Amino acid sequence: MGSHSSTTAGNISGSTINAPVNVSGSGHVVIPRTVHSLCSIPPSRTVSEPWRQISWGDNVRDLQYVKEYKPGNKDIKHVRILLYGPDGAGKSSFIKSVCSVIQGRVTTDALTSDKSYNGTYETFKIRKEGNSETFCHFVFNDVMDLKDGDGICVDDIKLTLKGHVKEGYQFKPSSPLSPEDPDYNCCPSADDKVHVLVCVLSADSAVITDSVLKKMADIREAASELGIPQMAIGTYIDSACPETKKDLKNVYKSQQLKQKVKDFSAAVGVPENYIFPVKNYSDETHINDDVNTLILSALRQMISLGDNFIEK
Repeated sequence: MGSHSSTTAGNISGSTINAPVNVSGSGHVVIPRTVHSLCSIPPSRTVSEPWRQISWGDNVRDLQYVKEYKPGNKDIKHVRILLYGPDGAGKSSFIKSVCSVIQGRVTTDALTSDKSYNGTYETFKIRKEGNSETFCHFVFNDVMDLKDGDGICVDDIKLTLKGHVKEGYQFKPSSPLSPEDPDYNCCPSADDKVHVLVCVLSADSAVITDSVLKKMADIREAASELGIPQMAIGTYIDSACPETKKDLKNVYKSQQLKQKVKDFSAAVGVPENYIFPVKNYSDETHINDDVNTLILSALRQMISLGDNFIEK
């Protein structure tokens, strides 16, 4: 999906209209009138008391939950999690990182799809540790990046939310899917539909352009109209904050990352307590408990939101 650095223009602090979505899916989204820089943040510093509590290294309970989770609705086999976001935000890396956490080893080939991340609509199932035929009861869908000009068509993401896009469909930026297309699913099941929408943003990106924010707002509003719950994750936190790079446990003591969360919330309309900083596995060769803690915290929230939605 490209490098996590960005060369886009625009900014996101100052006098924006902050219109957080209702995470249960209800309500409408207002687009910020102005877009300000994500990088106008004081020099990195930490505070003694964390601004959010988390149990570091105590991953047994959360790992058991995500491995053993199963929807109570007999018509739905799994919670479907749709990831979307700007170019280079780290969507595919997050899926691979979840695979590593579940399987207990750093892996790049745990995805069951043999398709590359090339704009094809694919469902990624996560194998459980030690059993190649057993999968977790949540799946990911990763769509093309949101970009200026090119990139996925917002109308296609709206169709994806409703379950109208068939597996294997090749997204075409200049030509959205139509009901006449053979890849159009005219009668989606409850299992085909998206159950939770997750915005993926890089904490190390300086800016998000107006046009990309407009696309994100359109997607959020479509999800809100369907009642689909929403949250966000912030990736590359170690690159964004020197103190967190030194020690990942500083993530919730970092004033810099706290400001990033506030800026993300103002920009994309997701409440601050539904934005989760994570570090994807990248150059590590072994599992790290602290990396796992952040990933599991975000993943459990995704599953819980999706489960609440399908049980309505």
